[in-house]
Amino acid sequence: MELARLFLRLGFTAFGGPAAHLTLMQKEAVDYRGWMNRERFLDLVGACNLLPGPGSTQVAMALGYSRSGWPGLLVAGGCFILPASLSTLALAWAYVRFGNLHLAQALLYGAKPVMLAILAQAVWNLGRSAWRTLPLALLGLACAGLGLAGLHPLAVLLCAGVLGLALRARVGSPRKLRGFVTLPAAFGAGAWGTAGGAAGSVGLVPLLGVFLKLGVVVFGSGYVLLAFLQSDLVDRLHWITPQQLLDAVTAGQLTPGPVFATATFLGYLLRGWSGAAVATLAIFVPSFLMAGLVGVLAERIRRSKLASGFLDGVNAAAVALMACVAVPLGRASLVDAWTWTLAGSCALLLIHFRVNATWLILGSAGLGLLLFPHLR
Repeated sequence: MELARLFLRLGFTAFGGPAAHLTLMQKEAVDYRGWMNRERFLDLVGACNLLPGPGSTQVAMALGYSRSGWPGLLVAGGCFILPASLSTLALAWAYVRFGNLHLAQALLYGAKPVMLAILAQAVWNLGRSAWRTLPLALLGLACAGLGLAGLHPLAVLLCAGVLGLALRARVGSPRKLRGFVTLPAAFGAGAWGTAGGAAGSVGLVPLLGVFLKLGVVVFGSGYVLLAFLQSDLVDRLHWITPQQLLDAVTAGQLTPGPVFATATFLGYLLRGWSGAAVATLAIFVPSFLMAGLVGVLAERIRRSKLASGFLDGVNAAAVALMACVAVPLGRASLVDAWTWTLAGSCALLLIHFRVNATWLILGSAGLGLLLFPHLR
């Protein structure tokens, strides 16, 4: 099945966090396969950004729904989540057993500069649709500034949606722009500490309750998830130490796919294999239901003039927030002459020669394995 093949491949190769995941989905679903146009894709991105839970995973589910209804949603979501969870589970096992993950760090050393180049191209492509009028372009730039200043992403999206609705109500459809200016974006990863899991010390029912709640209430990126995990697992319940939490979030960033697979790592630390399964299911199940709702309502929202204006504003903000992610990613990715060269070479291959992004990621990760041991 095409959906299963695509999202399994993305699940194994989509390094770089939510913005990078959306980049690859846009290239595959819009540019390569023509499943929908960029405006429709942005509608799904904007609507999913308003939901709690892992936004890029919900976009994958909504894409699956747009192709094959509820079965497509289940296939796309499951195939995107499974590789990330299995990879993170393997890291959790190695972390508890050895406390050493140099191989994963080497893979990420090579893969992250490529994701920076892919992300920049995606922001440009999506921005031409999201920032297609002068007011929307100005709104996007303002949202980028607010995002860089630290305003919560949900607040940026909602404010932009309200302004977009007001623009649609008062102005109609202003003249289009031919281009726009983007800001760079990115994320970083934490440092690994020593292993010290407490597998088996936490019951499955409390574990289920905590991670199910997180799947319903966490808005924003993996960094927002970090704040909730700190509050619940470290400060309130004292199930893990702050260092273990940072290591778990880093595991979610080291592996491809959704950062919310951090739950798999924490579940394994707290309750072994059964804890990993329960935590993973609990944090992702609400997303299947909410993404299905987006798939059902997105087209109806676009047909309404005022609701369409709200969605235009949200889309402009969503692309701006994608761009804002590039600043920390650049700092974390471009750390020496090798990574600068890798990013520049991949940008050339991607833009001029149109090389498939998946091959660039795999090839660069392989180079990371060769180069990283000699740079330590």
